[in-house]
Amino acid sequence: MRPWLTPKSDSDFAGKCHAICDVYQEAAGLAGSAGPVRVLSIDEMTGIQALERIAPPLPVKPGRVERREFEYRRHGTQTLIAAFDVVTGTLEGSVGETRTEADYAAFLDQLLSRIPMGDRTEVVCDNLNTHLSESVVRLVARHCGVMGDLGEKGKSGALKNKETREAFLRNENHRVRFHFTPKHASWLNQIEIWFSILVRKVIRRGDFSSKADLKAKIEAFIEYFNRVMAKPFRWTMKGRPLAA
Repeated sequence: MRPWLTPKSDSDFAGKCHAICDVYQEAAGLAGSAGPVRVLSIDEMTGIQALERIAPPLPVKPGRVERREFEYRRHGTQTLIAAFDVVTGTLEGSVGETRTEADYAAFLDQLLSRIPMGDRTEVVCDNLNTHLSESVVRLVARHCGVMGDLGEKGKSGALKNKETREAFLRNENHRVRFHFTPKHASWLNQIEIWFSILVRKVIRRGDFSSKADLKAKIEAFIEYFNRVMAKPFRWTMKGRPLAA
């Protein structure tokens, strides 16, 4: 049996896909520079398990692959909130216990606070509720110098509902503009490529004695990646049909 996920209908799938690919193409033309345009691909990796094998693995020998102990101890989970800089190929991440609205807003605030006010920032993320929250709208308004009344959640203005908050965050007149992937289209978000690297290099074969050990090893890999491996991904899709 092969699993299958029926895609959610999105009348603007082509438009969203095209817009994100255009942002990536613009980033590719900046050749690894640090400004004046920043393109940040953001998402969370939740439920990363700190698993400790009850016995050490048996190393590779001629004619024999490495063998790992089947049984393990569970020490809990950690969540990584991360942003991949599409222009420079570097990554910033925060490892913690949760991925609440407050966690995401605090991480985003930290990112935007380090970007010069004159730079334009394009953010690519999915449409998870925490990415479209009141906290994020207020944060982006502050960083964009929007001084007007944002309204009230559930009642009026930009904060009224998910649709109005998304429209505010997508506003092309803001220096910080969001691009939301269509539902079930995480493959459009470049951070997912980086998450797959983390899984292969650290998580899949890792042995973690505690949540603190897991966090330390993820943070150490981020530092190593930025120092040794960082480079922009080569994005070839242009967001247009392959055939008419």
